[in-house]
Amino acid sequence: MERIEEMTSDTMPLTSLLEMERGKVKQILIDGPIRRRLMDLGLINGTIVEVLQKSPLGDPIAYLIRGAVIALRQEVSSMIIIEKV
Repeated sequence: MERIEEMTSDTMPLTSLLEMERGKVKQILIDGPIRRRLMDLGLINGTIVEVLQKSPLGDPIAYLIRGAVIALRQEVSSMIIIEKV
């Protein structure tokens, strides 16, 4: 598994984005079946992700990924490293 210390100054976890902000996926720091599921949903390096809505308590968060609305828990989205666009 890759380490989060490999982030550069212009990258951040997906959870850092605010509603209506967009980011481009740079790294996915998750292994196993969850990683495979994310890839099946189209979440791969270079994919543009937009934050549509955060739930009142902040978990889960609705994202627009390749035309589909996907809700991800914070523990998963915090392991997706993006570059703000």
